[in-house]
Amino acid sequence: MMKILIIVTSVSMYENGKLETGLWLSELTHIYHLAKEQGYDITIASTKGGNTPIDPESLKPMVLDKVTKSYWADSSFRELLKHTKSLSEVSGQQFDCVYLAGGHGTMYDFPDDTTLQTIIRQHYENNKIVAAVCHGVGGLLNVKLSDGEYLIKDKTITGFNWFEESLARRKKEVPFNLEAELKQRNSNYKKAFIPMTSKVLVDGNLITGQNPFSSKEIAKVVMRQLKK
Repeated sequence: MMKILIIVTSVSMYENGKLETGLWLSELTHIYHLAKEQGYDITIASTKGGNTPIDPESLKPMVLDKVTKSYWADSSFRELLKHTKSLSEVSGQQFDCVYLAGGHGTMYDFPDDTTLQTIIRQHYENNKIVAAVCHGVGGLLNVKLSDGEYLIKDKTITGFNWFEESLARRKKEVPFNLEAELKQRNSNYKKAFIPMTSKVLVDGNLITGQNPFSSKEIAKVVMRQLKK
């Protein structure tokens, strides 16, 4: 049976302490839904374990799609999100895919988490699938491989871009510019021609999605790659 590890943020607030953030819900529900349909073994973990904060923006009617809405209405699913495993609990376990869900919260707890980096490096070097969507891609920023090079160096990847950050009205809140940081590590960064539209890229066993609107597509691509 295929085993999938989905990693979510533990951070519920922006640095200013006024604005709430957390996981962007659809970036979890779509992969969860397809993996469940396939009967895969799914583990949800977060940097600290325990409760998953949900970005209130991701629950607005305009962005809440059918799949996500039905999961949010399911009390057992919401209960699951309240009791995630911590990364240290799952470190050392083997999965067929490690998937980093996004949401602005990840910008604070993903990039410098050494346990997260170890999990990603080990799975990537064992030819397992490593996937990340939107701000979750920030979790790849500081991952170095055994040879000391950045994992994303020379890799064709995508992630939430700076113009999208201004559309989301979060430019002043975020701790860094994800697009600029990805480029700085010499990745081959690409983005959709039209902002806030789906873009998913596959480079070997690395799969990245640009924004929340890539949630459905990246879930499908991950499932397809797992079947290979």
